[in-house]
Amino acid sequence: MSRFWPQAAFGAGLLMAAAALPAASGHGEDFEGGIKHVLLISIDGMHAVDFANCAHGIGGVNNGQPYCPNLAALGQTGVNYLATSTSMPSDSFPGLMALVTGGSPRTVGAFYDVAYDRVLAPPAQTTGNGVAAGSCAPGVANGSTTEFDEGIDINQSLLNGGAPAGADGGIASIDPTKLDRDPFHGCAPVYPWNFVRTNTIFGVVHAAGGYTAWSDKHPSYSAVAGPGNGGNLDDYYSPEINSVPVPLASVPGCSPLPDQTAATPSNSWTDSFQNIQCYDSLKVQAILNEIAGRDHSGKRRRPVPTVFGMNFQVVSVGQKLIEKSLGVKGGYLDNQGTPSPALLGEIEFADSAIGKMVTELRRRGLLASTLIVISAKHGQSPVDSARYLGISTVPGDSVTTSPATILDSLLPLSERPSNSPPGIGPTEDDISLIWLANSADTGTAVGMLESQSPATANIAGIGAILSGPTLLPMFNPPGLPPVGDPRTPDIIVTPNVGVTYSGSGKKLAEHGGFSHDDTNVIMLVSNPAFAAATITSPVETAQVAPTILAALGLDPDKLDAVRAEGTQVLPGLGLGRRSRD
Repeated sequence: MSRFWPQAAFGAGLLMAAAALPAASGHGEDFEGGIKHVLLISIDGMHAVDFANCAHGIGGVNNGQPYCPNLAALGQTGVNYLATSTSMPSDSFPGLMALVTGGSPRTVGAFYDVAYDRVLAPPAQTTGNGVAAGSCAPGVANGSTTEFDEGIDINQSLLNGGAPAGADGGIASIDPTKLDRDPFHGCAPVYPWNFVRTNTIFGVVHAAGGYTAWSDKHPSYSAVAGPGNGGNLDDYYSPEINSVPVPLASVPGCSPLPDQTAATPSNSWTDSFQNIQCYDSLKVQAILNEIAGRDHSGKRRRPVPTVFGMNFQVVSVGQKLIEKSLGVKGGYLDNQGTPSPALLGEIEFADSAIGKMVTELRRRGLLASTLIVISAKHGQSPVDSARYLGISTVPGDSVTTSPATILDSLLPLSERPSNSPPGIGPTEDDISLIWLANSADTGTAVGMLESQSPATANIAGIGAILSGPTLLPMFNPPGLPPVGDPRTPDIIVTPNVGVTYSGSGKKLAEHGGFSHDDTNVIMLVSNPAFAAATITSPVETAQVAPTILAALGLDPDKLDAVRAEGTQVLPGLGLGRRSRD
């Protein structure tokens, strides 16, 4: 596995206690046991309570009857984990990495899709979202904001990310000149799959001779391939979610798009409750094509993947969006998680799409040999939409600034709110991650937060400030190797529930934080051979990765993060941990 120093030096220290594993043998389709395929679905934003409400019914919706019949049916042959927690931070990037690596940001090194690294150098060309180009000084720690979202696309306004003619999105959409560079490896660009420090389920399965596929919202999420050359993914599809919405001739009812009020050059797919369903339909069709033994486009014959899946964006949009052009709000109606009509439609869409996948698996004679895992990269906060509180300039409102704004003068230039625009600015949603220009200023910075946003007049909505020893139970110490981790923030601020720092006027919720609403997500593992069961003991989404390998008859300890963190297979499935080959 290729890693770059000094990330490699730091990562090696984490993994040094793990014994070396022998090379995987080429199993091909001859994986052990009855499970030959794993379908992994992330319904981004979907809480455990969302599944409970839709599978069992809640007053005021559908006459109190269940409104996700397909998910409910999977629950009848599945194990439901009520106390599931995502990664912390609960951003999409670390949330996805947890699902496919079995590790946390401590080991994997992914804190947020936009974060900071004290070693890497800026890109050669300014990214689409404003991470400024800069120089790379070889052989020394440089320091740069890191971006792994649409900003590294060749052209983020296009559905295929600007990939060359004939390509429909994926690795070919990445512009290497917009990638951060590694000063300890000739200032070479750091591709997403080499940014992560550990291998993934796709790498392990691919090495064992299995066929792998994944569909997601950005070309940058090809990071799921894990270290190497990106080849651990045999089929990766990533229509750019933040591109300009365009008619989709391949999706019924989406040419023209159903919501023309949100189909202008200033819009993205997430600006519309209707158009986001058209967007997710592209990935749903990719899964159906793969179940049918073709690639995601349906044009070429391929093996049915050993491990494959996708993410849904519809529920996340339904939870967050205020579509002002239509006068429609998403979110929830109360603290019980009663969905608004707009959110209800998105949950029903995801449920129907999953039903199509199950039907196709059954039609192809694959359902009995397929383990279906449904979870979420992140939740969304607050569930009680009335408690949402954004930054306001209205006199008397309690939240008027953010932690990064208070600390502006102590931050690296690329992290300063005062430098955005044109820069991309700090990492703040319903959490604030702070990397200081000089970690020695941590005490001073905490003092500024305490004095300028005291508990008695909490103008930044601060709930807790984590730094120094209070960070260490969750993360490596911040700093430079070999003493510290170049990616760990110096300070993390978790705000009061409902507070968000994004500054958006079209949202009712956000994610990224540590709160219950951010982290308690659906976890359902289903196969026709299972009896319905409910597990109430706490589990983590990181346990999905070793569970997938165990189900396929592969050793979970082949995952670097599983060895480093001792991540366990999910309980209640009768899988346990295999002894090593």
